[in-house]
Amino acid sequence: MNALPTFPAGEVWLVGAGPGDAGLLTLHAVNALKQADVIVHDALVSAEVLGFARDGAELVFLGKRGGQPSPKQSEITARLIEDAGAGKRVLRLKGGDPFMFGRGAEEALDLVAANIPFRIIPGITAGIGGLAYAGVPVTSRDVNSSVIFLTGHDKRGISPDNVDWAATAKAGMIVMYMAMRNMGETSAKLIAAGRPADDPVMVVSNATLPDMQVVETTLERAADDIAASGIGAPAIVSIGRGNLLREQLNWHGI
Repeated sequence: MNALPTFPAGEVWLVGAGPGDAGLLTLHAVNALKQADVIVHDALVSAEVLGFARDGAELVFLGKRGGQPSPKQSEITARLIEDAGAGKRVLRLKGGDPFMFGRGAEEALDLVAANIPFRIIPGITAGIGGLAYAGVPVTSRDVNSSVIFLTGHDKRGISPDNVDWAATAKAGMIVMYMAMRNMGETSAKLIAAGRPADDPVMVVSNATLPDMQVVETTLERAADDIAASGIGAPAIVSIGRGNLLREQLNWHGI
């Protein structure tokens, strides 16, 4: 059996913490948590996940939340570079997967520019693992053979304008991150591009956690039903007939 890697001083490891349930951490992630000197973590990293940190590790919260005061990306990267340059083992702990709408690539490129050694440790992304906890498979041979992952807003906070909506509307399943704020506009664009107005939509908030909530709706009604339900972020939105399998696959019972 291969031994898990040693965390060298002066390195930054970009680690995916998964969607929330600490049991979904990878062995590499737990191994990193037990060695790191400094853990720079996002807002979506749960206390249970941070509980794996070694005694004496410095926990640094530098999370971004929509509509709230947040550190600039440049400030986060500067902290990683400063601590690694001081010879510390720096763990950048990000919710989900670092490379799935998590700015992991931006941070890694800044580390490259600063000549800081780094390692990428993937995590389970909410768009797959979170939906699985709600009983929704993103692919199923009898329902769909394609899936698109889409962000609901760009860095300006508005609906992205570089999406090929006609092509997106043809996907078997559409899985959207950070989508609720602009859901009305997104739904209108998809319907205009040919997506059925009655296409099933699932909204999963706090996926995999004890307070997980699920709202089932349709593309046409999604924005209104999200507002009426009071469901909050963070949430994953899935669009497509794969959502109908939840009736049989809702193993979690929520």
